[in-house]
Amino acid sequence: MDSPGYLDSPLPLAFAHRGGAYHPEIEGLENTLAAFRHAVDLGYTYLETDVHVTSDGVLLAFHDTVLDRVTDRTGSIAETSYAEVQQATIGGREPVPTLAELFDAFPDARFNIDLKSEGAVDALADFLDDRRAWDRVLVGSFSASRMRAFRRRTAGRVATSAHPLEVAVFVLSPSGRLARWLTRRGPVALQVPHRQGRLVVVTPGLVRRAHEAGVHVHVWTIDDPIEMNTLLDRGVDGIMTDRTDILRDVLRARGQWHGADGGREGDEA
Repeated sequence: MDSPGYLDSPLPLAFAHRGGAYHPEIEGLENTLAAFRHAVDLGYTYLETDVHVTSDGVLLAFHDTVLDRVTDRTGSIAETSYAEVQQATIGGREPVPTLAELFDAFPDARFNIDLKSEGAVDALADFLDDRRAWDRVLVGSFSASRMRAFRRRTAGRVATSAHPLEVAVFVLSPSGRLARWLTRRGPVALQVPHRQGRLVVVTPGLVRRAHEAGVHVHVWTIDDPIEMNTLLDRGVDGIMTDRTDILRDVLRARGQWHGADGGREGDEA
């Protein structure tokens, strides 16, 4: 499958992971409208988020399966109505946003979306169909079955990243062409950690095989400038970060920052 327009921006891509969750100005406000607005103000056009669906079918931009960690409420998202979720606040002040609110607030942004629940598969497919927003997203999942279901449901209209079994194919295959054939041309990107324990995942060989297959390599979640430079020197196509300020500074220093140049007051390089 050739990628829709999602990946047609200059490389490398800079992703604001959950809006830049550990930027000092917004720490504790991950996956909120405030966090994503902060990233957009810094010049980011690629925003990473996760989706769950409430008991009554509302698609939320939220990472955890439960409200407990980041809000002042408790309970499973899947067993909680949207009206009940609306009563929760993140960081004591920000509501849990719906995916629709993010799309409406940032019409020029592109979203990297992680399917965090089975119920989110059809809900996200319906959402994208209703808005004809197939080119605005790249969808991934740690669940192979969830990813296969989403691909069947969207019939190639939406760019997707490799699930873990497909990543393993690229790691173990002797060539990118073989890996592409074995994965049935499904993923347009490998979205992987730099390391998994002692194993270095993003090796020069993996990058080479991915590029031979016409597949991007996006690395998560990188907050250290030395590691960012190492990966960029290795030829990765994108980096996801919680420290949106640091990644922007690194890319600017390399002449590879492709975001807006306005920046936030007091946060210029």
